[in-house]
Amino acid sequence: MTSTDVQPLTPTARGLAAAFAVSGVVHLVRPETFTPLMPKALPAHTELIKASGVAELACAAGLLHPRTRQAAGLASAALLVGVFPGNVTMAWRARRSRNAAYRWGTVARLPLQVPLVRAALRAGR
Repeated sequence: MTSTDVQPLTPTARGLAAAFAVSGVVHLVRPETFTPLMPKALPAHTELIKASGVAELACAAGLLHPRTRQAAGLASAALLVGVFPGNVTMAWRARRSRNAAYRWGTVARLPLQVPLVRAALRAGR
């Protein structure tokens, strides 16, 4: 690929990179925020949460650079698919919450994974 073949960063890719960057930082500085997503069967919750934060930061950085954008788009899509069980776990656990907005929010975010995965794949093209 030559420099004239490089596609500019789309608003979708920029937004996805920003979302991954913010979420990655939160994973590192407040890992307890993501504890409700962790399936009990997985060990080392804090370490896994921090590792996923590092992965999100790597995806964000990769989406910003033309040479790494394709790989980062695929990695971003894989990461979103990989954390989906955690989102399901959170929604399942939230069903007992007295906070209706939280309950509905955890359920509403589940179908949002589909357009996010598509956006990640598009960003990598």
